[in-house]
Amino acid sequence: MSIFKFKQTMLALICLIMVSGNLFGQSNVIDLWNGKVPGAIHNDKFKQRIDTSASWVDKHSIVNPNLEVYPAPKEKSNGTAVVICPGGAYVGLAIKHEGAQVAKWLNSLGVTAFVLKYRMPDDSIMNNKSIAPMQDGQRAIRLVRQRAKEWGIDPTKIGIMGFSAGGHLASTLSTHFNEKVYEPEDLTSARPDFSLLIYPVISMDSNVTHWGSRVNLLGGKPAPELVKHFSNELQVNSETPPAFMVHSLDDDAVPVQNSINYALALQKFKIPCELHLYQTGKHGYGMGKSTNTESTWPEACEKWLKVKGFLDLQKM
Repeated sequence: MSIFKFKQTMLALICLIMVSGNLFGQSNVIDLWNGKVPGAIHNDKFKQRIDTSASWVDKHSIVNPNLEVYPAPKEKSNGTAVVICPGGAYVGLAIKHEGAQVAKWLNSLGVTAFVLKYRMPDDSIMNNKSIAPMQDGQRAIRLVRQRAKEWGIDPTKIGIMGFSAGGHLASTLSTHFNEKVYEPEDLTSARPDFSLLIYPVISMDSNVTHWGSRVNLLGGKPAPELVKHFSNELQVNSETPPAFMVHSLDDDAVPVQNSINYALALQKFKIPCELHLYQTGKHGYGMGKSTNTESTWPEACEKWLKVKGFLDLQKM
């Protein structure tokens, strides 16, 4: 090989390494609890194995919950942040189409995104499985707010987003943010400033709930008080944040009444809410890939965020 060709090859290799470094630098992972997970029970059968390229994360893989950070491009950043809770019936996480893909879309809007890999409720690894996801969610919002300056985030523009059972967690964080489910290190608020709820589980009421999510979170025969406590349409009050919601009328997994009842509860307290009901789509379509109208929800969501002032360019 000539010296000229050798230099060309080395230059190409260096460029490839730099490009790869930039790509991999798009996100980084933060341990939520630094190994001190509240209420945790050690169980050798549960091993932390999270493949970021996988579409599904099994509950056995989440022992130490974490946040994957997707910083907004500096030239687009508007100071808004969203913590994303993928769905999965509280038994796993649809980490790709309800996590990473959503984070990249939010980045395109100038929003810094965080994909939350929260613990799945399980009596064998936690003292109280009904509050474990909420513990992780509250911790995630507080952490983002505490480190807002580091990521160029406005601490008054931090939203929560959830799909399916992740929508139940997101609505729980929107209605139970003052509930003390662990000992916080300071007085940082865990209240989201807005919520984005996509075909969400909202209620644990036996008439409208998604049974898999209910059983996994509360057990087979939960006390009526526990069912009411986690039926978030009943927990709305004047401090609940504004919501953008999406559901399909033909959803055969999570009844559309979950979103309708939550929207009506928000209306009762005069809290801004926008609910998009689509004729088709069924369940679990993520960002939407069909040619039907449910695939337009991201555009509607972007418009809502603009109207609410969350996509204004950051004033430095």
